[in-house]
Amino acid sequence: MGSCYSLIYFVTFFLIAMQQAWGQAILDTGSTLSMNGIYYYLPGKPFSHGHASVYAASASGSPSSGLGLIPVTVVNSNAAPFNLAALETTVDAFGKQDDVWTEGFLSAVILQGASMLGGSTVDVRNRTTTLATIQSSTNIPQGPYFISPVGDLYQPYRLYPDIEGAFTQPMGPFDAVTATYTALPATVPGINAPGVAVPSRLYYAKTASKPLAGVRTGIKDIFDIAGLETSNGNRAFYDLYPPRNATALPVQRLIDAGAILVGKMKTSQFANGEVATADWVDYHEPFNPRGDGYQDTSSSSSGPGSGIGSYPWLDLTLGSDTGGSIRGPSQVQGVYGNRPSHGLVPLTNTMPLAPELDSAGFLVRDPAIWTAAAKAMYQDALTFFPQFPPKLQTINFPTPNTTAADSTEAEANTILLAFLAKIESFLKVKSEPVNYTALWDRVRDPGLPSLDVLLNRTYPTLISKEQTKNVRDPFFADYAAENDGRVPFIDPVPKARWAFGDSLPASELDVAIANKTLFQNFWESHVLPAGNNNTEYCSESLILYSSGVNIFYRNTYLE
Repeated sequence: MGSCYSLIYFVTFFLIAMQQAWGQAILDTGSTLSMNGIYYYLPGKPFSHGHASVYAASASGSPSSGLGLIPVTVVNSNAAPFNLAALETTVDAFGKQDDVWTEGFLSAVILQGASMLGGSTVDVRNRTTTLATIQSSTNIPQGPYFISPVGDLYQPYRLYPDIEGAFTQPMGPFDAVTATYTALPATVPGINAPGVAVPSRLYYAKTASKPLAGVRTGIKDIFDIAGLETSNGNRAFYDLYPPRNATALPVQRLIDAGAILVGKMKTSQFANGEVATADWVDYHEPFNPRGDGYQDTSSSSSGPGSGIGSYPWLDLTLGSDTGGSIRGPSQVQGVYGNRPSHGLVPLTNTMPLAPELDSAGFLVRDPAIWTAAAKAMYQDALTFFPQFPPKLQTINFPTPNTTAADSTEAEANTILLAFLAKIESFLKVKSEPVNYTALWDRVRDPGLPSLDVLLNRTYPTLISKEQTKNVRDPFFADYAAENDGRVPFIDPVPKARWAFGDSLPASELDVAIANKTLFQNFWESHVLPAGNNNTEYCSESLILYSSGVNIFYRNTYLE
């Protein structure tokens, strides 16, 4: 039967001709389409030119939009013999691999290369499809396109609504001319749900040099991206500073490995730990997809955690962890997350919380993508070992004799013990609990206090003293210069933490750094010493720790 689909064209670009008439700098920012109820964004610049004859062939019997755009599918047909069965197989694979391509793009098929298909039409999936041919030397990636009457091919981006509120700024495609990104000039219908544009997975093939080719990636909004503003979770900060002219090194390494950036994602303000809803003022905390959908997302990598836990169309998110900002969100959203060893990648063009502790890491559903991204971002600083550590230790894990406080904790304990049993079976070792506070008391120098005393103010001192110096003070000075000496609005948590830092003498920062170093040396020497000459395994032991059962709802008032 014939092709049947609905194609609605929403004009969101400006005609360049008007620029001459009015003398204005008017740019084509792209357009949005709706086909069979699915929204697409088309960039202002076509992917390929010069296919007017192909348009003429494709237009034969193919419906088009009001401006003549026709949805088409480009197929590589060089594989011999490429016949109708091969085309059917290819189309079936497209449907399984990709969420941008749909049968709506079968109004016409552009064969790239030779084929055994004759005639101007074929029946594919019980629909009549127009055929056109281009030379294989054009090297146009397979997948969905829209073709214009002048023969321009446009790659469509599918628009997904950000229903969980995970993004601060969806991104348009990379501009190779300016080497920058721009904010996405498109959205989808819906309440408080901006559109996020994702390209077809069919355009990309992973290689040794591009192991992340086509991997759709969201970036926590503390990492600079050339062409975009950075908010750090603060509206005044976003409005004050222009788009960045350089990209943070962790992000650039992902781009270089082929990652496709789709947007910047929410962070609690200045990466301080905030709890919904009382602490989040400038921006609303994202939603946690787990449970009934109204539990706290944890922070500060709240957007990356919410997004990767919610959206199957998103593959990877980049967060940061200073005191749990990846581990918390990954835990409560049920995804993989890690705080890597400090210093594995320089955090250039990245907002600091405490440089002595800040680290960049991932939140992800697929361990294979996790591994590929880690190799790309950490490069030679990441070492792989041929063996697992010979010991397994636990911290805050239940035992079969643990008495649970309630049914929820009892259920969690059952899950933890079952997981531990599987790890023990896999590693062929028996786990042992480790009490590192007691171990500290046994090995510490007589003049040193207990860990509770040593670390009591170490972390809050580090983050408050460092961030007031590195972030707040220059921000306040710049804001005052532009706003008649006024002070910008700050959420309650960073405001209170900065005030705590102000209450301490400058010498307290040196004390905190020294205490942190003492604890780090103790941990690396007695709790988790390095492996056998650092060649066979990374450390003497794996340590599993649990943070217990903590359920926080976003509608809980603070006392």
